Amino acid sequence: MRKIILLGYMGCGKSTIAQALSTIIRVPFVDLDKYIEEKASLSINAIFEQQGEIKFRKMEHEAFVDLLNAPGDMIIGLGGGTPCYANNHELLNGENVLSIYLRASIDTLYNRLVANKSKRPLLASKSDAEMKEFIAVHLFERSFYYNQAQYKVAVDGKTVDQTVSDVLAILT
Repeated sequence: MRKIILLGYMGCGKSTIAQALSTIIRVPFVDLDKYIEEKASLSINAIFEQQGEIKFRKMEHEAFVDLLNAPGDMIIGLGGGTPCYANNHELLNGENVLSIYLRASIDTLYNRLVANKSKRPLLASKSDAEMKEFIAVHLFERSFYYNQAQYKVAVDGKTVDQTVSDVLAILT
């Protein structure tokens, strides 16, 4: 009953890597944000707007614990902020948990996020310069929590296949 947790900043490739990994090792992938949306019958944006961030973070923590306690093996992709709230970072080193931080540089994150920033509420209204500064500050603030993961995989300059290969090397 192993849980493989992928974490990191938005744009680092959590969902993409998790989906590819899921296909290869035949373990289901659950995106924590999508799981919360299904349970709440609301989008993450709607939860933030209607109920506020504190309520969302409580729901997020409960959903994370539910998934960790669910039967069977699973790949769990966390939201970018998940490890930073409700002591969720302490769950990254639990029994039968393998946590992997997909580490990306500010430039890599910026280049991946700038093209579709309109789909990211935290970035949509920012100029390119503001966006780069926002990512840098956020990454700095969150690095302590991200680094609680058992393993770190650098994603800069790598293809999906190369990153998946790095993750597979950890699993074996």
